Amino acid sequence: MQKLIGYSRVSTRQQSTDRQEADILAAGVRRDDLYVDHGVSGARASRPQFDRAVEALIEGDTLVITTLDRLGRSTQSMLEFADELRTRGAGLRVLNLGGGDVDTSTPMGAMVFTIMAALAQMEHEIKRERILDSISKRRAAGKNLGGRPQRITDSQIHNAIRLVRSGEPVTEVARDLGMSRSSYYRRAKDCKRRESEVHGG
Repeated sequence: MQKLIGYSRVSTRQQSTDRQEADILAAGVRRDDLYVDHGVSGARASRPQFDRAVEALIEGDTLVITTLDRLGRSTQSMLEFADELRTRGAGLRVLNLGGGDVDTSTPMGAMVFTIMAALAQMEHEIKRERILDSISKRRAAGKNLGGRPQRITDSQIHNAIRLVRSGEPVTEVARDLGMSRSSYYRRAKDCKRRESEVHGG
């Protein structure tokens, strides 16, 4: 019997999968067939619930996700996954593409999937470059102010937090800011605390 297998993921524990889960369940997936990863980056090779979802797929089943980037960060990883689906005789349905099924077992479906995967990676890279460019410009402006030590603004820290939540390694983000991991964690904690106090008040 053909079955729908659902998968949702968020990169940090603070994020919620409620919206993803609601959309997937509305698409016809049973709650027992929905697998959820919390606090797992798409850049990681090991995603426990994703692995379980894939293992549950048999010939004729369809994997249901909300957005293509739930599968991974790179085009290569997505194409490798498409090959794995083909070997299992399983299909893929991406809900943010109008609810249409992408049949990766056909030449046309494989081509569409390849294009989708490339676009998803490009979108992630553009977003990353935009944030890093903003950080670089603010840093350069800070260096021109009388030669005083550079001050990392809260805005830069918020941009860095968004990068980390999207799956970027903390070490690289902290280095781009010109600070240590421990300094980044301390500033990120302070920013979140102040933000919480403002909203709480």
